Amino acid sequence: MILVLSVSLLAYLTVLGLHGREFFSDRGYMTFQLWVCYAFIADFFLELYLATDKKHYVRRRLLFLILSIPYLNIVAALNIPLTYGTLYFLRFIPLARGALAMTIVVGYISRNRITNIFASYTVALLAFIYMGSLIFYEVEHGHNPDVNSFWTALWWAFAVATTAGCDIYPVTWAGKIVCAVLPTMGTMMFPLFTVVVTNAVRNRLDRAKAAATSSKTPQNPATAAKSTPQTDGAADPS
Repeated sequence: MILVLSVSLLAYLTVLGLHGREFFSDRGYMTFQLWVCYAFIADFFLELYLATDKKHYVRRRLLFLILSIPYLNIVAALNIPLTYGTLYFLRFIPLARGALAMTIVVGYISRNRITNIFASYTVALLAFIYMGSLIFYEVEHGHNPDVNSFWTALWWAFAVATTAGCDIYPVTWAGKIVCAVLPTMGTMMFPLFTVVVTNAVRNRLDRAKAAATSSKTPQNPATAAKSTPQTDGAADPS
């Protein structure tokens, strides 16, 4: 449920961004993201109730709870005046919430800690590349002649995150921040990938070594005598 809601939230925000619609004026989005927040908060407290070590759970999931608070609805209901910069930051909190929820869900797939970290980080990186492309498109479109479509922004985000380089350069301050954050996250992927591959190879070699050792272990003579059929021509007692 959390995974479906997270993907739906990202898809809804994508549609709003591509059509240039303001989220505050879109009643459907405000209602949808409010119920998503309720679902995320309910999930947090349900898992807290079921957790054996509640303090450890709160430490690990506190950020998820903070991001699940419906700040946009609170601001809209109380008519709180905000600067453009603050409002711009608040509108991307649902994106961060969705990305974090997806990493938590994906983290449950594997019991291996290293694979768990790698899978969670991969999902987080892909989500932030997608978020970065949305932010880059919104702030650069109309100011940067090289950014003529969302797909150009998405290609730019992947090229920057993989440190492959790109001939599109940001001209706005928000675009420059995204341009600094994405390659930083991307370069962290390579050490994690190396650790995962090394761990997988080591586990495979350990299993092969254990299997070879067990096949070379001498059999117990008493067990061997019981398991060996009689070949001395003796009559069958029956």
